[in-house]
Amino acid sequence: MKNVLKLEELGLLLLFTMVYFRFFPGHLGLYAGLFFVPDVSFALYLVSPAAGAAAYNVLHHKGVIASLILAGLVLQNDMMIMVGLIFMSHSSFDRVLGYGLKYTDSFHHTHLGWIGKSAHKNKD
Repeated sequence: MKNVLKLEELGLLLLFTMVYFRFFPGHLGLYAGLFFVPDVSFALYLVSPAAGAAAYNVLHHKGVIASLILAGLVLQNDMMIMVGLIFMSHSSFDRVLGYGLKYTDSFHHTHLGWIGKSAHKNKD
C-alpha cells in the first residue's frame, strides 16, 4: 500500500508542477527558490518537538495549502497561487520520500509511519 501512496503522490507532484509552469511560465527561479522553504520549519525542532511538528504540519498540510490556493484564486492574487502550487508540489515530494505529517513525540513519527532510524517500529 505504501508504494501505491507514493505513486499517487508522484502523480500529484507532477500535476502541481505542470499546472504551475503552464500558468506561470518563466517563473522557474521562484519555483526553485521556494520549493524547499517549507522545510525551514525543521528549525523549530530546536525549540521543542511540539513546536517543530506544528510548524512542519502547517507548512505541509494539503488542506492548508489548498486554502492558500483558493484564497489566491478568489483574490486574484497570482503570488498566493504560485506559492500554494509550489508548496503543494513540495508536500507531494515529501510524501514520495515517505515523510508525512509529524506527531509531537518524535520527528521520526509521521502519519505514514516511522521514518529514519526509527523505521524498524513499523509493522508492515
